[in-house]
Amino acid sequence: MFKLFEKTQIGSMKLKNRIVMGPMGTTGEADGSYCSEGIRYFEERAKGGVGLIITGANVVTTKYEPRPCTELSNFHHVERLNMLIDRCHHYGAKVCVQISPGLGRQQFTDPFTPPYSASECNSFWFPSLKCKPFSIEEIHDIVEKVGYSASLAKMAGADAVELHAYGGYLLDQFHSKQWNNRTDEYGGSLKNRMRFTLECIDAIHKNVGPEFPIFVKFTPVHRVEGGRELDEGLEMAKILESANIDALHVDVGCYEVWHKAISTVYEPEGHQMDVVEAVKKTVSLPVFGQGKMFDPVKAEQALVEGKTDYIVLSHQMLADPAWANKVKSGNTMDIVPCIGCNECLLSGFSGKHYYCSVNPLCYAEDTFQLPEKSDVKKSVLVIGGGPGGMSAAIAAAKRGFDAEIWEKSSRLGGNLWAAGLPTFKHDVLRLITYMERQVLKLGVKVVLNKEATAEAILGGKYDKVILATGSTPIMPPIEGIETAATAIDYLLGLKKPGKKVVVIGGGLVGCETAAYMKESADEVTIIEVLGDILATADHCLNNDQALRTMIKERNIGVVVNAKVTKITPNSISYAKDGKEYVVECDTVIVAAGFRSNNQLEKALEDKIENLTVIGDAQAPRKIINAVHEGYHTIRVM
Repeated sequence: MFKLFEKTQIGSMKLKNRIVMGPMGTTGEADGSYCSEGIRYFEERAKGGVGLIITGANVVTTKYEPRPCTELSNFHHVERLNMLIDRCHHYGAKVCVQISPGLGRQQFTDPFTPPYSASECNSFWFPSLKCKPFSIEEIHDIVEKVGYSASLAKMAGADAVELHAYGGYLLDQFHSKQWNNRTDEYGGSLKNRMRFTLECIDAIHKNVGPEFPIFVKFTPVHRVEGGRELDEGLEMAKILESANIDALHVDVGCYEVWHKAISTVYEPEGHQMDVVEAVKKTVSLPVFGQGKMFDPVKAEQALVEGKTDYIVLSHQMLADPAWANKVKSGNTMDIVPCIGCNECLLSGFSGKHYYCSVNPLCYAEDTFQLPEKSDVKKSVLVIGGGPGGMSAAIAAAKRGFDAEIWEKSSRLGGNLWAAGLPTFKHDVLRLITYMERQVLKLGVKVVLNKEATAEAILGGKYDKVILATGSTPIMPPIEGIETAATAIDYLLGLKKPGKKVVVIGGGLVGCETAAYMKESADEVTIIEVLGDILATADHCLNNDQALRTMIKERNIGVVVNAKVTKITPNSISYAKDGKEYVVECDTVIVAAGFRSNNQLEKALEDKIENLTVIGDAQAPRKIINAVHEGYHTIRVM
């Protein structure tokens, strides 16, 4: 891993390696300054060995839109930012403060007030709101505030600043013809559309001096119909280089195709690197590249091949702050894998701080630490070896308890196997491998093919019993249902589809199953009782977009507002709008939801004092619920 850990220099800033924590929005105090948890969160990533940290966007003013995250607009914001930077410096990490003129049409916190933008375009999150164009005087006001914000970052001890000019946010709205139809000096030609950004760069230069590094994060291509194409993006790179900046941070996409900007489980590894490489060949500046580059071997290869100068990791840094240190020491088997679920993004856009499905300590690096190992030995029995059960057993072993897992099947992983076996979801399989490795490494006793009974559990006289028994698929009362099989059977490969497949249920499992089956079947149709597919899926917009795109690109039929009435060996009947329809098929797959396996709870609840039910056994939900509940039930024990 020579290139990854090569020392470099950008302007006056010396970096100990080429590993960068990418910018992600961060919650703060009521006044917009960084909160103690946020400071500690960044410190942990610095401790983990990253060479450079780019903070999330710090808005320069709240005059035109509500604050979405942290703010850097006045002298009193410096204190907390300085604390953050100083603590990161203790570990040899440098800090680049990202400065944002605003979100524009992407403003998501206020559904009542029309947001500002380059022109009178639709608000993204609230399409009924038409944006208000900025006046020239207002643009000049923001430019001055950008310069001042940069001076505050320097005052706080920052090593560089990055201008937030990408992804369909405010400056990118000015860059883009689809949102900018102005006829003044800020519209029309590419140079005019970039004028706002260039004026911001000039204001930063004037406020920080010639030796202070300035980065710009920009989007060379949107990869959506009507959006920017790469040829224009490469011209933008040349224009930005001529503005005397020090590095370019490449992004791809916009909110209309958010999954191409912020990776999901469905994107292939390195999915932005072709664009990064094109920019790298166009300019002589250092280039920062991203896009699911969490595999150290592939990250190193991208550097060696000259596709990028720096590897940017974002969500992977939430999952495992110590990625860099583990790679450097050769301990890659212990890297906690990001699974592309985007629960972090979903929580942030729901008004919370970041949560991470696979790392309960994210944003709670001190608060949620396990207690020190106890001198008192306790025994913990976990029933079920899925993500919740393994999480509990791992935490118990780390506390020094005698931990034991009973798993009724022949392998650990539970329903993660069904979730991860589709070709486009193998990121989930990496979680099984990681958790199983930790279970064995920590000395947890694992008993496979063990069907738990109340009598056997009570006979063990355990100090703590955790029921992580998961859930099983529901088979609805439809005539002929016995000729069908569950989505789990097909996802696991226990059954093979024919050429004409119908999937009953258009939720997350049904849609993923349909997409997977289309890899071998000629025709696949989803029949959903609600008015849309994925209507009950509790996931982030970018994951939703990615899966809908896959359904469309694979030419999968979708029938909504339809109730299946009958199944035969060669057809399925459904009612819709008062009419009966028949679809010929040779395979019927049922994805009608899940039911908790909670029979043991009723048998044990009055007989075991320290009994906890976690994960799907409590209620069918998500990986984050299982992993966190498993961890916390041991943490508070």
